[in-house]
Parts: sequence; structure tokens; C-alpha cells
Amino acid sequence: MNDLAGKHIVLGLTGGIACYKAAELCRALLKEGATVQIVMTEAAKQFITPVTMQALSNRPVCDSQWDAREPNNMAHINLSREADAILIAPCSADFMSKLVHGGADDLLSLMCLARPVDKVPLLIAPAMNREMWDHPATVRNRAQLQQDGCTVLGVGTGDQACGETGDGRMLEPQELLQDVIAFFQPKVLSGQSVLVTAGPTFEAIDPVRGITNRSSGKMGFAIARAAQEAGAQVTLVAGPVALPTPRGVRRIDVQSASDMLVACVSAAQSASLFVATAAVADWRPAQPSDQKIKKDGSGQTPSLTFVENPDILATLAQSARAQNGALYCVGFAAESHDLLAHATAKRIRKGVPLLVGNIGPATFGKDDNALLLVDANGSWELPRNTKLALARQLVSEIAGRLPLPNAESSHALLRQRVAPTCLLPYPAPSP
Repeated sequence: MNDLAGKHIVLGLTGGIACYKAAELCRALLKEGATVQIVMTEAAKQFITPVTMQALSNRPVCDSQWDAREPNNMAHINLSREADAILIAPCSADFMSKLVHGGADDLLSLMCLARPVDKVPLLIAPAMNREMWDHPATVRNRAQLQQDGCTVLGVGTGDQACGETGDGRMLEPQELLQDVIAFFQPKVLSGQSVLVTAGPTFEAIDPVRGITNRSSGKMGFAIARAAQEAGAQVTLVAGPVALPTPRGVRRIDVQSASDMLVACVSAAQSASLFVATAAVADWRPAQPSDQKIKKDGSGQTPSLTFVENPDILATLAQSARAQNGALYCVGFAAESHDLLAHATAKRIRKGVPLLVGNIGPATFGKDDNALLLVDANGSWELPRNTKLALARQLVSEIAGRLPLPNAESSHALLRQRVAPTCLLPYPAPSP
């Protein structure tokens, strides 16, 4: 899956040590299917050579408004008209000031000024010393750029080339790549606050042992990323998994089902959508030991008594906010067989409008999946694909069911209703 296939990006470089990151960013954009045209200022060429950027982009670098290679001698017009977006990374404090005031004394600034603002978006990745970043002039400039319709990406925090530490570092190439990909995703959840659960829970037997399951959390993390890309404010409540937090997502780490319930009840007070992707343990030991249970050589195994865990999905689905329509709840079911029958029964039992089922053993730990969606009108499949692609389809499907006053198109997913069946070769339930 190439998220930027068919996109043409003009990548502008201005003066700053962060130019070295532009090389990796260029390669990352190309790997996602984009074509990249490099435009450099004279200051940028003090930090990285046009030869390097030409080799990486497979295109001649543009660095002068008097470029004789252009038949009409209007590189600033031609470059901007061909672009799906202009990304300036790094964008120096000086160049931000130039953009604010409409400066046009080099090719890059001239191109930005001449671009059709309603057709060619401008994204900037600032990079500068921490004092420059916090200076009132820079604060004013980035506010004005945003007001003018420019997308100002964030900055990183850490060690800087000058020897100081703080805000102002250019984001890492992979972070910028995710931001660019997210920029092009339809904002079908704009204005929504989304709560997602992901991964397994861990129910302690003693301080070193516990009960869990094989859920990797990848599907839930993909849904959190897709919701954030779609314009939502996203809170992700994650069980014990080793996955990076999606860009722009607020993460709450928990261990047990009880911990997850507490976090979800709190976060749901401001949420408009709840997607319960986590594989929550059904039971927990009734009396976990506060010390490691040791074997004594007798061959006798310890006796464990279990109690049922709280039902997080049912609790939120039966809450006052869900009952009055303020919170839309979506459940997940990971089954080993008879997916349709179990998913249908679970949707009714939990009292949710939409239930998403999958075959657990066929997807745990993998990067792909296949989903069965069940609502009051029937069921239909989302065929096997990457989990992120499925997450985006699911987000679009859910968006069509929500009141979205600030969203773009209401429903991008074209789905085909199918006769009740299982996604994978398991026997269908008897009528």
C-alpha cells in the first residue's frame, strides 16, 4: 500500500542544519509512491548539496527563478501548478517571516507566493534554535501563517546542533511522512472525540505471572491512527503492548480489565465515538497472590478461583450518554469459529449498533486482517487487507453513521452487502 501514490510533492529546503533530514524525508516520500521535486534556497545549499538531492529525487534540483531550462522562464509558475502540495522542510525562522510578508526574492518564496492557494496547500516543518522558536516574532509569524491557510507542522524537543536543548528541532522524517499522509486523508471525523481500546489485558496471578491473550493491539492502534488522520481528537487506552503511539494520539497505558474500565469511563465523558477493539480478558483470579507462588516439589498444582471481569463495552453502551445518542459505540469480536453467529449474538447482547468481527487465530500479531461488520440490517465483509487500510475503511463506515457538522464528505466507503457468511473457511452456522 502506497499512501502517496499519484501525489506530486514539491519539497523545499531552506537554510538550516536540519537539511540533512531532508534527504531521508525525500526517500520516504518516494517509497510511499509520491514523486518529489526539490527546490532549494542558496542558504540550503550551504548545508546539503543539490547533487545529493538530485540523486535521491531522480530529478534536477531547482534553485533559481532564472532557470533557463524552463521554456517560458517561469519556474515559479510551472512548479506550483504541477504540485499536489508544497512541503518546506526545514523551514527556517527567516523563511517563515518571508512567507508572512509575501517576500519573493528567490525561487522558493516566489513559488509559494504564486501558488493557487485554493488548490496547492502549503505545509511547513519549522526548524530553529529554541530561543528563536519561542521568540514573540516567530510566535506571531506562525499564528499568521496558520490564519493564512498554511499548515504549520509541529517541532520536536531535544538536543540541538547549537548545544542547547529544547523545542525547535525539525520533526524526524518518519514523523513528517505520517503528517503528510494524514494531511491527504479525508477529514470525515472532524470535530469528533474518539476513544479506542487496543491490545490484551493482563490479569495477575501473582507478581510475576498472569492471564492474557495473543492480541498484539495492531488493529486498535491502526484504528486510532485512522481516526486521527480523519480529523478526530483521539484517546487510545492500550493494554500491555510494545507498539509506538500513533502521531497526534493521546495514549493511556493500562494492565488489567479493571484498569481499562476506569480509564474508559473517564475518557468517555467527553467522547462522541467509542471503538472497543481491545481483547479484554473475560476472567481474572479471584485472589491474586502478593508473592510469587512457588512449587514445592509435591507435584500438586495451585488451586485458582476466577471471577468475571467487568464488561467495558456493555458498561459504556448502557451509559446515559450512549442511550441519548451522545456516544456511538462500536464493538469488536475475536472468534475462532462461527463468526457470523457469535458476532450477531454479541452485538445484541452488548446493545451496540455496530459489531466488527474477525477470526482471532488468523489475525493475532499479523499486519493484515479481514473484517465482518454486523448491524441491525445484516452483515457485510471488508476483505483481507492491511490493518491500516481496513481501519480507514471502518472509520469511513462509522463516519457515515454519525452527525458530522464539520466533516467533509459523509461516507467514502462503497460497501457491498453480502449474504451471511464467515470471512474465513469456517463452517457457516445452521439457519
